Amino acid sequence: MSKRAVILAGGKGTRLKPYTISLPKPLVPVGSMPIIEIIIRQLAKSGFNHITITINHMAEIIKAFCGNGEKWNLKIDYSLEDKPLSTMGPLKLIEDLPDDFLVMNGDVLTDLDFSSFYNFHVENKNLFTISSFKREHKVDYGVLEIDQQNKLIDFKEKPSLFYNVSMGVYMVNSKILNYIPKDIEYGFDKLMIELIHANNPANVKIFNGYWLDIGRPDDYEKACSDYENKLFQV
Repeated sequence: MSKRAVILAGGKGTRLKPYTISLPKPLVPVGSMPIIEIIIRQLAKSGFNHITITINHMAEIIKAFCGNGEKWNLKIDYSLEDKPLSTMGPLKLIEDLPDDFLVMNGDVLTDLDFSSFYNFHVENKNLFTISSFKREHKVDYGVLEIDQQNKLIDFKEKPSLFYNVSMGVYMVNSKILNYIPKDIEYGFDKLMIELIHANNPANVKIFNGYWLDIGRPDDYEKACSDYENKLFQV
């Protein structure tokens, strides 16, 4: 069975400067290879044989590196955005998407089993499936809990809070394209709210392995360290 994936690689990577001054973020190296090559190799191992990369910023550099995908024994083609369309908007430009396909950001490092995630979505006949990670956020301040009379009722010194966050990895049924407007910026956040209001909420699958979104320089430095320590598979 043909398995299709879309890698979102059209952003400017402004939060990752200075690393992205001369390179698009997906081509910033982690260890011995660019982020996007790590992703492509992982998808290939999971049985994906057709990848579409959405491109905008420094598009020709990404195309020159990835080519047609033959060096990874799969097919790669491209969808060019004439203007930034955010995370979900680019899907509207791709005309040959199958009934179900994987979508992921081009700056995600994870050891998620993409094939199992794909099968979970298809077997459950989901409209949209989000891979989710429990992220710890350490508060740098003493947190005050007060009542309606502004009396202190509890105090926590620099607590840790936990949130279920989107990993930037999704399985999508093509029916979702009916919700996405054409040629305008349309993000994941807007789509999720619209699906909730339409009584078609996305499904969430909790993941407990390795995940890192390379958004800022400190994330990138951690990614390089984790690569050297072999905390995720390539």
